[in-house]
Amino acid sequence: MGAAPGGAGSSATGRRAPRRDRDEEGRARNARPRDGLGRPLPYGSPGVARQPEGVSRTPAQSLAEAQRLLDDGMPFHAHEVLEDAWKAAPEAERELWRGLAQLAVGLTHAARGNAVGGTALLDRGTAALAPYADAVPYGIDIAGLMSWAGKLTGRLTGTGAAVPAAQTAPRLCATGHDAGDRPTGNGTGDRPGAAG
Repeated sequence: MGAAPGGAGSSATGRRAPRRDRDEEGRARNARPRDGLGRPLPYGSPGVARQPEGVSRTPAQSLAEAQRLLDDGMPFHAHEVLEDAWKAAPEAERELWRGLAQLAVGLTHAARGNAVGGTALLDRGTAALAPYADAVPYGIDIAGLMSWAGKLTGRLTGTGAAVPAAQTAPRLCATGHDAGDRPTGNGTGDRPGAAG
């Protein structure tokens, strides 16, 4: 992917400035390995493979891949898939995909224990999705996602504790009784039997 820091360049003090990690096209990109929630790990550590950028997918493929990653407890990686969809979407759909990506990042922050960041991204994602509520594009359960985000925001405000990513992940598309929130008895959007 790119070189580790510590390369060429100099500063006014005569010390070498660290080289920035670069991808194959020369764009700056952090090559540090990351864990399942996207947190950087030390160079040389085993990490979870990142999603490749710029992959062209149909909306259905994007939703299926993002859902798989959410179900696997990797909302950061799901956000990368949804971000590709956002960047490739026609103008009229960009806010839809951006909102979905923001919900995934909100869950990422919530799973990392960052209640403030999680709440902010969940609120932004909900606001971006709101104009699509009546359209239900691609079978996306906009109302269910907005409800899920509101419940998760309330949960973060109440405790601020990290949430389990896989058990807290929403359903992106309406599929019978699983639409939006995962069915539970505790009203948090967790899967049945999940520890919260």
